[in-house]
Amino acid sequence: MTAETAPELEQHKWYEDVQALVLGTLLLSFGVTLYSTATLITGGLAGTSLLIEFATPLTFGVVFFVLNLPFYILSVMRMGWGFTIRTFIAIALISVQTRLIPLWVDFSVLDPIFASIAGAAMMGVGLVMLLRHRAGIGGITILSQFLQDKGVIRAGIFQLIVDLAILVVALFMLPLKLVALSIVGAFVLNLTVAINHKPGRYRGMS
Repeated sequence: MTAETAPELEQHKWYEDVQALVLGTLLLSFGVTLYSTATLITGGLAGTSLLIEFATPLTFGVVFFVLNLPFYILSVMRMGWGFTIRTFIAIALISVQTRLIPLWVDFSVLDPIFASIAGAAMMGVGLVMLLRHRAGIGGITILSQFLQDKGVIRAGIFQLIVDLAILVVALFMLPLKLVALSIVGAFVLNLTVAINHKPGRYRGMS
């Protein structure tokens, strides 16, 4: 198909963005709740927030919301106001939903193996929904891209260093089995995003 005959990319309607924000953050929040209940961790600021929740009386939602605050300036600089506003809404929704879901659902039995796989898959699908509607969930990704733009360090290497640091800290806080299951979950989450969010495959634009 030539450039002259290629159809124009269709932009998302506002209600499509709203649906993606609500459902995407709900899936993410449910996945995080599974991880919190099973004492598992994930990468980025979400993983950092879980570790702080495990070590202090603070809840995930409060920590996650506060930790993301400094990164909005970088988000505006690099991604623009539209992305930043949608990301702020997504993070706010996750912060609230992760607080409410345990009040709505009681896990009397939760196998950590199931939690690591199902929770990661939910977070992966939720993240894909947000990415397709130009929203994000974490400041580490924004910071890594900013540092790469400045020539400080490659984004992928920086994110890997952060995630490895979280795992090292987790080794001193959690049983080895739970850290190993968290690594399995990280693989499932990233594989879910990689398979379902390939550039050029999805034609919707926001």
